[in-house]
Amino acid sequence: MILRILLVATLLSTGWFTGPARGQTFPSSPFPVPTPLRLEDVVDSILSQYPPLLAAQIEQDVANGRLRSAQGIFDFNAFSKVFGAPAGYYQYGTADVGFEQFTGIWGSTIFGGYRYTGGDTLPYYYNNRTEGDGEVRFGLDFPILKDGSIDKRRAALFKARLDQKLAQPLIDRQRLDFVRAGSMAYLNWAANGQKLTISSNLLRLALNRNTGLTNQFEAGLLPRIVLTDNQRLVVSRELALVQARRRFEAASLTLSLFYRDGNGAPIVAPIDSVPPAFLTPPELDEASVGIASHRAMDLRPELRRLQINRQKLEVDVRLARNQMLPSLNAGAMVINDFGKQIYFDLVDPQVKAGLEFKIPLQRREARGRLDELAGQLGQLTNDQRFAQDRIRNEIWDAFSAYRAASDQIRQTHLNVTLAQELLSAEASRFELGISDLLALQIREQAAFDARTLDVDAAADVLRALADYRAATASDLTNASKPSVSDSK
Repeated sequence: MILRILLVATLLSTGWFTGPARGQTFPSSPFPVPTPLRLEDVVDSILSQYPPLLAAQIEQDVANGRLRSAQGIFDFNAFSKVFGAPAGYYQYGTADVGFEQFTGIWGSTIFGGYRYTGGDTLPYYYNNRTEGDGEVRFGLDFPILKDGSIDKRRAALFKARLDQKLAQPLIDRQRLDFVRAGSMAYLNWAANGQKLTISSNLLRLALNRNTGLTNQFEAGLLPRIVLTDNQRLVVSRELALVQARRRFEAASLTLSLFYRDGNGAPIVAPIDSVPPAFLTPPELDEASVGIASHRAMDLRPELRRLQINRQKLEVDVRLARNQMLPSLNAGAMVINDFGKQIYFDLVDPQVKAGLEFKIPLQRREARGRLDELAGQLGQLTNDQRFAQDRIRNEIWDAFSAYRAASDQIRQTHLNVTLAQELLSAEASRFELGISDLLALQIREQAAFDARTLDVDAAADVLRALADYRAATASDLTNASKPSVSDSK
């Protein structure tokens, strides 16, 4: 047993118990890890290297592609065709080329082209006949009522532009979630690393004391039961240290999903990079929370997404109301033939104009669409109201948790101070021989529990702060990020 304790002391002094790995089985990264590793380092890594966030940001490219596709309504369209009658009473051939361009100005379309017909002299009722050098034309079509201010093509374009704006709230929502999750992973890793160090120090106390107890036992100044009790304590603390090391390794692996090197590879942060203590949290009061709550109504991605969805529905409402109007289309075209005069009625330029009126009497499609959209707008109004209520609750609940954790940490600090004073006094009494090992063990365990509770309380404060920053969307602004320090 004594040899086992000596071996454990040697391994402990070389960092085997507190190191992040045993042997070569635990993954590591050649990338240098800052000492201590700060929360800002993890957040920066998330924003630049975290694969799910990078995938979410591609949504902007997808939206840009959809917008470009919708802008195809303004594509310049050109055509050409050749037709005729190579055999028959009239033998002729016609070549026709032209263009069509949708302008988007009150739904108007301009068009033009050139046509040439050669062969036999054609009868006057044949519309495609031209003079010797052909015919040019230019015209304009535009809807006056229905499809004038908006039509299905322009509605699709308007909604594609809104979808492009909608991509950013989706990205921002992912960013808030990932930063919060990464912050929680970091705080869990740091807390478990600090508790691993505390467990290691607790074991070291028993190991250091064992040497003196062994000498006293061999000199006949101490009964064997006291030495055996301390050896039992060493074994129990070894087991506790193994469990603490396992929790730290699990937390390190979880953190490596968020903390990555310049190539995007996960970094398993070692125990050496754990900050010795968390930074004292900033103060929050109800006035600042009220201001942040009001500002969150503009920053939270959910509300921006709902507002953009409302704008998309309003586009549909405009379209549906327009579709209720009768169809009244106007058109005008100028035609001019030139070259050898084959037909006396094609000498002068021709101007053609016309109106077309059409109306569905029942208009059930447009009426049904308006009823549907009215219901969707009502649903969206309720969704927006509830989202605002939920966000306020999230903010104030996070503030309540933060305030409670801040109050608790004052007590845990005091608890550590008192437990350490009692431990020091008990250790002095033990050295003077007026106390026993059991009392000293109890004091050591109490000091260990006090430090562990203090670590958990400090981590809880920063966890509540991470929740508060996510609820107020603070990480979408230039506000400074929470951090940890190497000293309190």
